[in-house]
Amino acid sequence: MGRSRGGLSTKIHMCVDALGRPLRLILSGGQRNDCTKALELIDGFPPSHVLADKGYDTQEILDAITAMEAVAVIPPRSNRKQQREYDKEIYKHRNVVERTFNKLKHWRRLATRYDRKACHYLSFVYIAAATLWM
Repeated sequence: MGRSRGGLSTKIHMCVDALGRPLRLILSGGQRNDCTKALELIDGFPPSHVLADKGYDTQEILDAITAMEAVAVIPPRSNRKQQREYDKEIYKHRNVVERTFNKLKHWRRLATRYDRKACHYLSFVYIAAATLWM
């Protein structure tokens, strides 16, 4: 659990399949950068494309995706020195991840983050994610 002036905060990093079913869930503190957990998310999967938002635009992640023989569909950050191209039509399918997060937020306990310990919070995230598979 992360601490800030606003209180406790947690980020959920999620890898989903094309149908929006969660495949891997990882927690990090709310003050941590998104890209720190990206390699853990995609490790062990054989994807053809990796869709992510601008928070995951680092050269290390792009190199790892290329090594997996997959295509990175990640828009470049605006402060990137060399802007690169990405497939905007494929990127439109990233809304599947956002819709999965919205489905998880229907669980009040997840949306408001009542749990004080990260292991308790993550266990309930797994329970809620399991319902999306049913």
